[in-house]
Amino acid sequence: MIGRLNHVAIAVPDLAAAAAQYRNTLGAKVGPAQDEPDHGVTVVFIELPNTKIELLAALGEASPILGFLEKNPAGGIHHICYEVDDILAARDHLLASGARVLGSGEPKIGAHGKPVLFLHPKDFNGCLVELEQV
Repeated sequence: MIGRLNHVAIAVPDLAAAAAQYRNTLGAKVGPAQDEPDHGVTVVFIELPNTKIELLAALGEASPILGFLEKNPAGGIHHICYEVDDILAARDHLLASGARVLGSGEPKIGAHGKPVLFLHPKDFNGCLVELEQV
């Protein structure tokens, strides 16, 4: 059901500093910051030849990553994102298999302008999983 790895997301306390580190220290191609108010984050994508790194910073006091950053003040890997061909079919299969889809269970539009869902980390070995329809 899952396709290629779309990105690995890293929550960071200082988005500008993290983006500069990837750009200046690692020589990576760093995209512009973009606010994603529906998800409570500001993101920057680092383009790699085979995938992307998504740097996440909290956007507002209700950001879902604030709790993560409180537990991990230096930041850390927040989630991984896999591509799927049909997000609704994937959701239905996962629910039928006993996996928990976070939120309402209805896809939201993600940072790439495509539908996304998140799966409960307790169902996937402690890892928050994002699915993105391609």
